[in-house]
Amino acid sequence: MDFESLKQECLACRKCGLCETRQNVVFGMGVSNAEVMFIGEGPGQNEDEQGLPFVGRSGKLLDQYLEAVDLFRDKNIFIANIVKCRPPKNRDPLPEEWAACMPWLQEQFELIRPKIVVCLGRIAAQRLIRSDLSVTKEHGQFFEKDGVLYMATLHPAALLRNPNNKPLAFADFIALREKIQEICDHTY
Repeated sequence: MDFESLKQECLACRKCGLCETRQNVVFGMGVSNAEVMFIGEGPGQNEDEQGLPFVGRSGKLLDQYLEAVDLFRDKNIFIANIVKCRPPKNRDPLPEEWAACMPWLQEQFELIRPKIVVCLGRIAAQRLIRSDLSVTKEHGQFFEKDGVLYMATLHPAALLRNPNNKPLAFADFIALREKIQEICDHTY
């Protein structure tokens, strides 16, 4: 399957109850050959309205961090979520919702074939790296799984709630830039 076909199938998804309350499926955005992929837990209200990931206040903060390390949505990364539809009232995705959506993310992963995956927040990190991972204690560390490096960092929305943690997250992005320079093919 090619990337555009996958996107069209995903946009029509009705595999779980989240399809009943969504405005838009948030497939993801970026370049389909990105060596670095960012994955959050699920869309919020702004994302649901626009059909794009990380476009609200937390998205603006994420973009500032990305730009500081020469990463850009339209140039060299891909951003997606574990679930593609907004959970009501931004609650955590339920296990059955993760299970229904994970095949979409796995297909994206297969087509993109990133070298580094950055998990934005606890839910993405615990789902993709390790179920008992503590983002507050293990952020910025790299974990190798099946030849791909994974790193967890604090979710941008959590940084807006607790600005004292912004320097910690920014240090994670500096570490990410160093790792990209070490292992990726493209010049960033």
